Amino acid sequence: MMKSLVCALALAAGLTAPALGAEPILGKWRAPGGGIVRVSTCGGAYCATVISGKHKGKAVGRMSGAGGEYTGEVTDPRDNRTYSGSASVGASQLKLTGCALKVFCKTQVWTRV
Repeated sequence: MMKSLVCALALAAGLTAPALGAEPILGKWRAPGGGIVRVSTCGGAYCATVISGKHKGKAVGRMSGAGGEYTGEVTDPRDNRTYSGSASVGASQLKLTGCALKVFCKTQVWTRV
């Protein structure tokens, strides 16, 4: 009886715990303009797509990395220009930086939805 109770509690704890090994960048993020961006896995990388707002459906980034630090490309959905980029994930924020010519950079902070 005690063994079954322990197994049942372990199973219940597993169902409520977050997935182990999930990358912090995965999920939905609110960009400063109010649109929601979903970051999901794609071919060994992480792809960002706008899922709400004016630019819905546009791809806005592709990054690789792990443990909260990522590099790749970011695309401005307003003009479709692509820049080298990096991202770092903190508690509930994603700090995204895009640079032209590695000199002219702009940083945005997105919040987890």
